[in-house]
Amino acid sequence: MSLRFELDPEVTPELLDSVCSLWADVSNADGAVGFVPPVTEDDIRPELLKHLAAITEGRTRLLIGRDQDGTVAATAFFTFNVHRLMRHWCWLYTVMVHPSHQGKGYGRALMAAAENAARDMDGIRGIRLTCRGGTGADRFYEACGYKEVGRVPGAIKVADDDFRDDVTMWLPLN
Repeated sequence: MSLRFELDPEVTPELLDSVCSLWADVSNADGAVGFVPPVTEDDIRPELLKHLAAITEGRTRLLIGRDQDGTVAATAFFTFNVHRLMRHWCWLYTVMVHPSHQGKGYGRALMAAAENAARDMDGIRGIRLTCRGGTGADRFYEACGYKEVGRVPGAIKVADDDFRDDVTMWLPLN
């Protein structure tokens, strides 16, 4: 089975609850999406509301992937640059696939859907993202066509004695 992707879905309370639940599940499975486990949906909700505000303001777009049951199983957020010299590329944030669906190729499908969506966005010529070192995410993104273009050693603190690299990846769309 594959995911059914939708860019800019209608933002309903049900969708927000689904994304919040997905984010908590991914975080609690050691997914590197801005939190360190354990977290609850109440921990996640303020960050999700920031994303929602950016969507409302037109600075961010949401891509979701639904599984065969219609459940939100994957997400990625596009954020656009406001600086006039950087409007030709976008950021990709909060890239997630539910832990129960990992290993099924859904991550690659999500990244392909994100690339296709960005190609259809006026003036976008590249996608930039960051990932937490030590998770294997950089190797995954490389397999999806991204190139590592920067690394800040120890920039992410996940515990008092655990510092990870902040890895910047780039995908040109030209």
